[in-house]
Amino acid sequence: MSGHNKWSKIKNKKGAEDAKKGAIFGKLSKEIFQAAKNGGGDPDMNANLRTVLDKARAANMPKDNINRAIKKATDAGDTTNYDEITYEGYGPGGVAILIHALTDNKNRTDTNMHVIFSRNGGNQGSNGSVAYLFDRVGYLAIDREDLAVDEEAMFEQVLNAGAEDLKVSEEVFEIFCEPQDFNQVKDSLKEAGFEFAEASVIMEAKTKVALNDTDQSKLENLIDKFEDDDDVQEVFTNAE
Repeated sequence: MSGHNKWSKIKNKKGAEDAKKGAIFGKLSKEIFQAAKNGGGDPDMNANLRTVLDKARAANMPKDNINRAIKKATDAGDTTNYDEITYEGYGPGGVAILIHALTDNKNRTDTNMHVIFSRNGGNQGSNGSVAYLFDRVGYLAIDREDLAVDEEAMFEQVLNAGAEDLKVSEEVFEIFCEPQDFNQVKDSLKEAGFEFAEASVIMEAKTKVALNDTDQSKLENLIDKFEDDDDVQEVFTNAE
């Protein structure tokens, strides 16, 4: 796994997200709602909710927004329901694209995804058309700034936590694990005092596709269109 290069993409994405915090908070509210609806509103008893709350705090989401989402999910009289849907297809240069959505109106989201694909140089595929090109992987990033831990000590911490791999750069420790071990690894490292710049289960491409500058620009535009849709939670590609 040491060939992963997630950190630069995450930093770039976070910079872009600063300009649209409201939309990001709306998407996080959906995730919090769904996690609390499925597993209860107590994060101590709901590992998935703990993970989403970590994401929300990392995005500086206000506590009031977080509490509202949990309260709504645990209100027996609330009838809100979100469907979790994965869309698949291809973008410029033949890049495979996976999109995870949470929607309260499947027909609306189906239409939006089809339109975005068709109008921005992509082709929507059927279920399973590109999913086999990706693996589910637990990913955690720890910013090394002001962190007094050397590589050897960090490697020992990561192994003890149950992770599989550690990638080290001057800026960050990147930790990879099996998806079923993600919460155990995250909680173990958190108890050891580490804070995460990013912590989530991702879809990582088994192989990467190199793009020329023109196709890269078109792909970035296509991804922006998807991420601007309120129902889209995550977009993954196998672009290099």
